[in-house]
Amino acid sequence: MIALVVGVSSPAMAADEPTVGAKAAYVIDSAGTVHFGKRETKRMPVASLVKIMTAYVVLREGRLSDTITISATDVKYAAKNGAATAGLRKGERFTTRDLLYALMLPSGADAANALARHYGPGKTAFVAKMNSTARALGLTDTRYTNPDGMPTPANGGYSTAVDQVKLARLALRSSVFTTVVGTTSHKVAKTGVHRAHTWKNTNKLLAQADGVLGVKTGYTNAAGHCLLFAAERGGLQVVGALLGDGKDPSRFTAAKKLLDFAEEQITLG
Repeated sequence: MIALVVGVSSPAMAADEPTVGAKAAYVIDSAGTVHFGKRETKRMPVASLVKIMTAYVVLREGRLSDTITISATDVKYAAKNGAATAGLRKGERFTTRDLLYALMLPSGADAANALARHYGPGKTAFVAKMNSTARALGLTDTRYTNPDGMPTPANGGYSTAVDQVKLARLALRSSVFTTVVGTTSHKVAKTGVHRAHTWKNTNKLLAQADGVLGVKTGYTNAAGHCLLFAAERGGLQVVGALLGDGKDPSRFTAAKKLLDFAEEQITLG
């Protein structure tokens, strides 16, 4: 497509659509323009992107100042399943605010278990809340089986690139959520109820591209490497999902290319 750019005498050629290795992808901006789609409605496991819904439900159910005590079950669950953890220990007590960082930055399955257990109450009830919330939000191709996206049971459920982007756009309306997922590192100082912790964000895109807001990484063998990302580009919020990428670094490279592509399309009008 050829378009005239204001203030430039010669026509500018729009960039070629990026090649994306992920099995599914979808990118849309806040004006409603879809910039990229690839098998975007295919149901797939999404690994730790599940934790976005976990955070969304927690923010609706609880108060940031609530205090949650870490149980042996929370710690054992993550260790037994070989999951990413926030290094929590039995008996430590944290605010919900801090556990959201533990959930979203290092992708702690121990934090997910603790939050679900507290706000279900119990994991079964919490997963039911996740699914009822998905239905209420119109995520018709999404189902959850746990609060963390781990393989058991049933690969954590399924979703689509379209549904994940829709959820992210809704979650980013929360200033608390946006602050958490846009943080590269979060420290909690040692207190009488917990050790000192430093949680680093697994989302490398924060340091690799301008204007990035977050959102979340994920990986399991079944889901492949996943990335839900958002950034401010051309005066609009651009949100995208990459599901089932074969290699870890390529999802970040692809996301940056998709953001640049969307920005050019926005600029060209």
